[in-house]
Amino acid sequence: MVAPSWPKSRTISHMAEYLDIANWTRREVFEFFRDFDKPYFNICTQLDVTNLVALRSRRNFSVFLAYHYFALRMANAIEPFRYRLSKGNVLIHDVIHGAITVLLQNETFTFAYFDYDEDFGKFVNQANRAISEAHSEGAFRSRDTHDAVIHFTTLPWISFTSFSHARNWGREDSVPKIAFGRFTKEDDRVLLPMSVEVHHALVDGLHVGRFVNKMEEAVIEPATYLGL
Repeated sequence: MVAPSWPKSRTISHMAEYLDIANWTRREVFEFFRDFDKPYFNICTQLDVTNLVALRSRRNFSVFLAYHYFALRMANAIEPFRYRLSKGNVLIHDVIHGAITVLLQNETFTFAYFDYDEDFGKFVNQANRAISEAHSEGAFRSRDTHDAVIHFTTLPWISFTSFSHARNWGREDSVPKIAFGRFTKEDDRVLLPMSVEVHHALVDGLHVGRFVNKMEEAVIEPATYLGL
């Protein structure tokens, strides 16, 4: 078992165990992709968040935190999104959390970390506290090495159709990276760009497709998932 570290000595109730690679049905795929110079693939799509935005007009909640909550909830529900490379092995985290970029007043940015909680109210409280702490520090802090997270970023200025992340080649960087963009209107619909980037040794298009489908289901009936 592996006990993770976390910024500011926060305590995370979570464990991880090693995957039995020898008996894994994806063993050959894993071994094929794990040593690629660029083993990542990226899928960009648009989410129809019309119902989510409409719900916000009737209820007081953050749409920004709502779609991050959806993403963490769906990623936790799909096991390969909880896989991480570890010295040639694969760890399965029982729960993964959030790491987001936070824009600072001096127009630089830093990272904030918050716990996943299925209760949306508790999730929002934790995320807001982490974001407030990042603003209070007011300076860039490098990413924590703890990998039981999803790396999130948001570009509210751009409605993108393609996305590429900075990568540190040569490391076992297998954390999925999810980006959101600017809302746009198309007829009577509100659309949100979303990019999902994963390590192909651990995650296939099938799994990303399931993730996207779950996100689509959540934004169609947001009140059901948010408990509002």
